[in-house]
Amino acid sequence: MADTRVSTNNLDSFWMPFTANRQFKQDPRMLVSAKGMYYKNAEGRQILDGTAGLWCVNAGHARPKIVEAIATQAGELDYAPAFQMGHPKAFELASRLTAMLPSPMDHVFFTNSGSESVETALKIALAYHRAKGNGSKFRLLGRERGYHGVNFGGISVGGIVSNRKMFGTLLTGVDHIRHTHDLERNAFTRGVPEHGEEFADDLEQVITLHDPSTIAALIVEPVAGSTGVLIPPKGYLEKLRAICDKHDILLIFDEVITGFGRLGTPFAVDYFGVMPDLITTAKGITSGTVPMGAVFLQKKIYDAFMNGPEHVIEFFHGYTYSGHPLACAAALATLDTYAEEGLLTKGAMDADEPGDGKGLGTYWQTALHSLRGMPHVIDIRNIGLVGAIELESIPGAPTKRAFNAFLKAYEKGVMIRTTGDIIALSPPLIVEDHHIDEIVATLAMVLKDLE
Repeated sequence: MADTRVSTNNLDSFWMPFTANRQFKQDPRMLVSAKGMYYKNAEGRQILDGTAGLWCVNAGHARPKIVEAIATQAGELDYAPAFQMGHPKAFELASRLTAMLPSPMDHVFFTNSGSESVETALKIALAYHRAKGNGSKFRLLGRERGYHGVNFGGISVGGIVSNRKMFGTLLTGVDHIRHTHDLERNAFTRGVPEHGEEFADDLEQVITLHDPSTIAALIVEPVAGSTGVLIPPKGYLEKLRAICDKHDILLIFDEVITGFGRLGTPFAVDYFGVMPDLITTAKGITSGTVPMGAVFLQKKIYDAFMNGPEHVIEFFHGYTYSGHPLACAAALATLDTYAEEGLLTKGAMDADEPGDGKGLGTYWQTALHSLRGMPHVIDIRNIGLVGAIELESIPGAPTKRAFNAFLKAYEKGVMIRTTGDIIALSPPLIVEDHHIDEIVATLAMVLKDLE
């Protein structure tokens, strides 16, 4: 008979995602509880959350209204199938969410993650053109350094080499436009960079190469988060929108990170004033408490599928857990928390008085840029309540310097995230001035200690 006794400190069985498993298991960093802005680790130390978990805990940890909603829902309706059946909270949530965006972004399709939201949006785009009689539009376009999750569609349109190189040919019919990072002209920009609108012209070149009659959709992150917080230059997103309109190409914004207040507005579409055809979301929709994602789409797209006999399924796609009751309850309570505490605009740049807790984007920006001139720092960039500190790489050992910064920051009680040799920061939206001061002071010590 197999031994059913499992030691709680046996780390062998779990193959951890996006983790240096051998390094971690030699010196584990175990988080055992969380509340507000802080985690507590297995040694009992408080760790200030400088990354909102993985860009997702926007309302902070263990918020009472969200916790209560999840517990209550589990005792009332723990699961309901989404195929040919429904439950009230899914429809209530869909209505609440679509009311947050301007018309005609009037419909939403529920998923369980950002990766699934991207796969869903890509499939909707392809199926939409076919439903409209444009079946020749089969190509999908992404962008260099883009991150769109880890499923096959997402890594195909994504542009991060390490996420792609091990997995064969990926999807066919995919191409990429160039990224917008321009250190030479835009280093240490505060907010949106001045230079680089012309990078959008690369889309016209790719369209010409393949012919517009073959291209279904372009997907981009309004702010490229996981690759290191690349902020679009002024006029860039507007130009992408115009080019897509010209060639009947759907524009998809991946707002898995930027959605739900990260930029000091509810969504990036509000910040930049550019309306795509579809928006992918996840993370902040439930403040990370229960896995959930959502794809917003314009009415014209939904209507294109609502043809034929009414008893026939219009779109053969979905997930066992689409609109899960616990996720819907968590999301509704999260939206209430955002609204009651004004969190979706907390990162705006219009502070009335220093220390008033409003418009923290200005305080955040000033604090981050105070690190300019620290050892190894070659760029600092920010928008809303997200920021990045780019470090000069160690010759022959890329990523090592930033990873060392991650370890040192954890030792000093602050959790940061690194990607390549970039430190990425995105604290929960309940962050206050003194938390920002602690994050920046800790990073200053870390940067001075780096080799």
